[in-house]
Amino acid sequence: MDGVLDGADAKHHDNLGDIFMKGLRLLGAGALLLAGGVAYADPCKITIDSNDMMQFSAHELTVPSACTDVEVTLRHSGKLPAKVMGHDWVLAKDSDVSGIVNAGLAAGASHGYLPENDKRIIAATKVVGGGESTTVKFSIAALTQGARYVFFCTSPGHSSVMRGQFLFGGTRVAQAGK
Repeated sequence: MDGVLDGADAKHHDNLGDIFMKGLRLLGAGALLLAGGVAYADPCKITIDSNDMMQFSAHELTVPSACTDVEVTLRHSGKLPAKVMGHDWVLAKDSDVSGIVNAGLAAGASHGYLPENDKRIIAATKVVGGGESTTVKFSIAALTQGARYVFFCTSPGHSSVMRGQFLFGGTRVAQAGK
């Protein structure tokens, strides 16, 4: 009989339809949960990854001016220890990066390649190695909307490739020649 299902086939067909619809509902619910998580992410809390190839996972971070404090978590997704391939996350004005890096080299590994009590440093994490993470929380009171801020790593030789723009106020800062 073409086009007609006997009792057993019809019941099997209905079960497959039920399973398919339940799967679609679960998929839809999962999509809503994921979208909800993204929609409610706190823009004042940032996570950035680093790795054994001297890379940050982002070249630009934006923080809205509505934030009073910013929390940055640096995760090192590599395997090498801090003594071999350690990274930190430092925030400063673009014009201060070179001076901070040079002073950090003079401070050495025992000080995490950061000059002590340097007023040019807005925020900085400690140096972490593979599998480790660290968090720094800082007030945005020291930031001026429209000023040029840069985040970078102060480990020797890293700042030339491990750096990015830190945009405060959600506005893009134009760069000369770009």
